[in-house]
Amino acid sequence: MYAAATESLIKQAREIKEEELQRFCGRICKLLHTKDVSGDTVDSLQRLNLIVSATKYVRELPSDLVMKLQTVLRSSSCPEQLQVLSSSIIRDSFPPSVHSLCSDLSPDSRTFSHVASVVLAQAGNKEDVMPLCHHLLKSLESRLSDGQISRHTLPILSKMITVYPEILTDDQVNLVSRKLVDWLRYASMQQGASMSSGGFFSGSRTRQPAPLTEVDGVVMGNFFTVLCVGQSYTEDQWMNMYTFSMIKSWLLTYDTDGTTNTDSDDRSEVDSSVMSMVSATSSSSRLLPPKERLREKAFEYCQRLIEQSDRKALKKADTELQKACIVESVSIMDIICGEDPSYVYRAFPCIKALYGRLHGDLTYARALLPIAQFYLNHSETAAVDSEAVFCQLFSHCPAEQFNDPMLAFEFVQFCLLNASVLQDRVPNYRQSFPNLLKFLAWNSSGLIAEFVELLPSLIAPDTAMELLHTILDLPCLAAALDLQQRSACYHASDRTTWDQQGAKVAACLDAFRQPLYRGLFLYILRPEAGTGDTIDRLKMLHEILDDMAESPRVVRCAQVVPVLLHVYFNTVTQKADEKMMNQMLLVLLERNSLLYNIKTFNVEVQKVFSTHLQALCRLRPPLIVDQSREILEFASSPANIYSKEDFYTHVVWVIGEYLSVSYDPRCTVELITSFFESLEAVLFEITQVRQSASPPSFSPRLITVLMTTLAKLATRSQDLIPRVSLCLSKMRTFARSAPVMACYSEEDTEEIITRAHELINLLKLPNVAQFVLAPSAGGDGPRWHRDTNASLPQGMRAVSGLLHRHSSFLPT
Repeated sequence: MYAAATESLIKQAREIKEEELQRFCGRICKLLHTKDVSGDTVDSLQRLNLIVSATKYVRELPSDLVMKLQTVLRSSSCPEQLQVLSSSIIRDSFPPSVHSLCSDLSPDSRTFSHVASVVLAQAGNKEDVMPLCHHLLKSLESRLSDGQISRHTLPILSKMITVYPEILTDDQVNLVSRKLVDWLRYASMQQGASMSSGGFFSGSRTRQPAPLTEVDGVVMGNFFTVLCVGQSYTEDQWMNMYTFSMIKSWLLTYDTDGTTNTDSDDRSEVDSSVMSMVSATSSSSRLLPPKERLREKAFEYCQRLIEQSDRKALKKADTELQKACIVESVSIMDIICGEDPSYVYRAFPCIKALYGRLHGDLTYARALLPIAQFYLNHSETAAVDSEAVFCQLFSHCPAEQFNDPMLAFEFVQFCLLNASVLQDRVPNYRQSFPNLLKFLAWNSSGLIAEFVELLPSLIAPDTAMELLHTILDLPCLAAALDLQQRSACYHASDRTTWDQQGAKVAACLDAFRQPLYRGLFLYILRPEAGTGDTIDRLKMLHEILDDMAESPRVVRCAQVVPVLLHVYFNTVTQKADEKMMNQMLLVLLERNSLLYNIKTFNVEVQKVFSTHLQALCRLRPPLIVDQSREILEFASSPANIYSKEDFYTHVVWVIGEYLSVSYDPRCTVELITSFFESLEAVLFEITQVRQSASPPSFSPRLITVLMTTLAKLATRSQDLIPRVSLCLSKMRTFARSAPVMACYSEEDTEEIITRAHELINLLKLPNVAQFVLAPSAGGDGPRWHRDTNASLPQGMRAVSGLLHRHSSFLPT
């Protein structure tokens, strides 16, 4: 959200009329014609920049103003502030300036960088940036002195090859590779000349450049890297830093066709000590082709950075830089080993030592991800056991660092990138979903899209039901993690601090520390699966955490559960066997009344349950018979109507739809009768007409579904038809009773009466009723609706006449 003043300025910029904009542009043209740069000129350009960038569409500026801005942009004598503003305005305006800017590129490095930013932003194809590319390569090839090397060259080149990787020829790639080797490996060993601050004691004598140091203050003894410290740096040292920042993207773009890859399979079989000796020889390295030599020097550079990262930094900023360099170095070594497997043998001793140093330090948790990626990609090549690495990664990092949002995002991205490999080669990946879901429970709004994509890879047959329970308990996990964090921060003896958290939170903290409830919290915070699908005292856990139900973190977490449930059921139903489907149905029946009491959470979850109950029964109709006892127990309780009406309605519907001998030969008359009697009792109980009765708290839809299901069951056991007809005949009295009329609209009561009337008329002809209410399983096929010789069109015409109010077709 912007501040009110900023919002006002943006609104004004968006609403400016075209005539007013043209007048404003004319004023700026006049200001730019003057030689002196005034504050009014800068202010006007800033306002114009806001106007052209505040809208989604491109603003068209007068051609004379665009030409004047181009002149300012290409003039090396203009102040940089004006060049920056001109560049920004041209980028966001129309007409494009690509061809005019590329016609005569300035040799001045600062001006060239601003022009390049416009060209790269407005270019529509490779040809538009070709002049820029030629100018860039020409400047690299001309062997300029250190003072003339443009620091902007490599960032521009990096952007260019990212958008147009095919823009460079093989010869040009080799040229750039040679330059990168020089900057990466042979930068100066001394500090750059620092600017004198003047003063009484300052003299005119030039001092000898001081040596660079390592991050721990020791004088640098090897070649220069980004982890070398100095007061100032030479141009080639700056180019060294820029080269390291882009070497990863360069290798990914242009190192896939290096000559070493043609015989990489043979090389991988050579003894590692021999390969190390050959590759490490400086003389042989100079004889390598440019791409291979760059690969070699980049590998050595990364090894040196990893060695430097072991030093104790004097400044905190250098410590953070060490961590970043570890991540980048291991990633680059991973790329190099992927292109040339012979490097794997040289890299693994370094990577193993690095892992041994870092795995116990939680502050380096993010650095473990590229190390794990390296093990995942190359451990089989080097015959190295990686189980301990992934055990540490999946068991400790999420459990102890779940509250680090950057680690959470990178960890989930790592899992997404390698999901298929992790499923096949890392046994504890799927077992670790209780830990991985801690990231989502704590950072729910930021990671929901990633977990929607990741969740299918976590589903395994042996833990699918436990995963379903865990998703349903995700808000409880969020509350437990919150309490765990608070409990670690506040001592039990400091009651004042506890009370400042609020009475409700303080009560939950007390419960969290009580030994009586320790088992509940240990289960909900468990690091891996396998301890059981759920717990018996789940209702007790919900009561303990009841005071946390309004916590913003818990509420946000509850909002993502329905989304995950849809993903879970859609994935499982595609590959679930009979046993798993039966288990899922039991979970639906059990958990619809065992949910954390959060506002709207229960309703939303039950809607998901209802949708996928239908899908399950459609895929496997015998589920109704398989779980007939549990379904009958649920359907025969009127109390379920008042607490979970939507789900109850869907249960009644699937009973009427799939409890049929056409779907399962085990469906006996006795089973149909037991379901009929239970639902009949429920309908009778909720539709009793008494003067003291309160208005119904359920929807008319439930009544119509119950009536229809009873009629369907009666057509499958025709002895029940008189009973259901008697029951349906009472619906007019119920619908016209005073409590019902006070609660339902006229349309609702008419719907109940009409449905009862239609069902009574149908049941007078049992064979027709069976055809209409219980069509064959193939009735939804196209043939039954398109083929005029099929019985369905004729049946529909007969039924239409049968249900007509004034039809004489009915028997007397």
